[in-house]
Amino acid sequence: MERIDHLLPWSSLGSERRLSVFRFGAGERKVYIQASLHADELPGMRTAWELKQRLADLEARGLLKARVELVPVANPIGLGQTLQASHLGRFELGSGKNFNRDFVELSELVAARVGARLGADEQANVALIRQTMVEALDELPPAGSELQGMQRLLLRHACDADVVLDLHCDFEAAIHLYAIPQHWPTWRSLAARLKAGTVLLAEDSGGSSFDESCSLPWLRLARAFPDAAIPLACLATTVELGSMGDTRVDQARANAEAILGFLAEQGLIAGEWPAAPAECCEGVPFEGTEYLYAPHAGVVSFLRAAGEWVEKGDALFEVVDPLNDKLSTVHAGTSGVLFAIERGRYAQPGLWLAKVAGREPFRKGRLIND
Repeated sequence: MERIDHLLPWSSLGSERRLSVFRFGAGERKVYIQASLHADELPGMRTAWELKQRLADLEARGLLKARVELVPVANPIGLGQTLQASHLGRFELGSGKNFNRDFVELSELVAARVGARLGADEQANVALIRQTMVEALDELPPAGSELQGMQRLLLRHACDADVVLDLHCDFEAAIHLYAIPQHWPTWRSLAARLKAGTVLLAEDSGGSSFDESCSLPWLRLARAFPDAAIPLACLATTVELGSMGDTRVDQARANAEAILGFLAEQGLIAGEWPAAPAECCEGVPFEGTEYLYAPHAGVVSFLRAAGEWVEKGDALFEVVDPLNDKLSTVHAGTSGVLFAIERGRYAQPGLWLAKVAGREPFRKGRLIND
């Protein structure tokens, strides 16, 4: 195992933050895994520590058939953000920016540099594009903030990987994944191993989140140069490992084994591994996800649990205004998996309280929430 520490730019005088990357194994193929980019989402960090121990053992036994880079703490900035004992890890306090938005769009940087050199050799095209991605990131002007510097480092380590896993969680939720639809047949195994409740599929959910900044450039370049042989060479996903409180030892170990089993299935780890379960959730269009809101302020009582299948018209939660004795019931507008609910129990304007993953698309434009 090799440890690489990067000093983040623009730290406050008298202090500094570092981003640590742990590298295992060797080979032409590469896996990149990071955890807790939203720094208060800790199930991924706990799972990453289990992966760190297992990867060290697999490396020592000569079973790794690829390079694996692991970033257990992907956001040292957000990890230190507390206000009166509350951890605020989703947005940078100074700028208000979501830590998982606005990553560099690589296809634009790469297209002008590689277009004339792309041809019919798929393997050569992949090598050229990956090399150019790294060069383009290295040649950007100096980062203008600590956040920008951290995001560039994360993408710099991930952009040339064959497989990218970005480990997150939701407030109270079933395990679920986000990916581009073209990769769903491959991700089905990981979803089954993790016992995911749903997988949300979209080519571009908006916001330039980390996983899409790794996978989408390949899709965009393939469409920009249809005469060249350009595969979708980066299999990237956001894995939501359930609820914020899901840091139990047994669950973290199960998550880690599911991920390792999937990587072994892809030919990246040798040895004997359990087959993926035959039973698996559906992959549904992210355009079919319904966000449900309260009609007024008040105390929220959920009537259904995260992970349940609900039918259109089912009552999902009540909102009570105890001053004016107003009681409102919010119903599902689509049938699907109630895959996430808000952890808070006080309704506020403009903040979602429940998400249902439906089969029929009905939304357009920006699909992801901040």
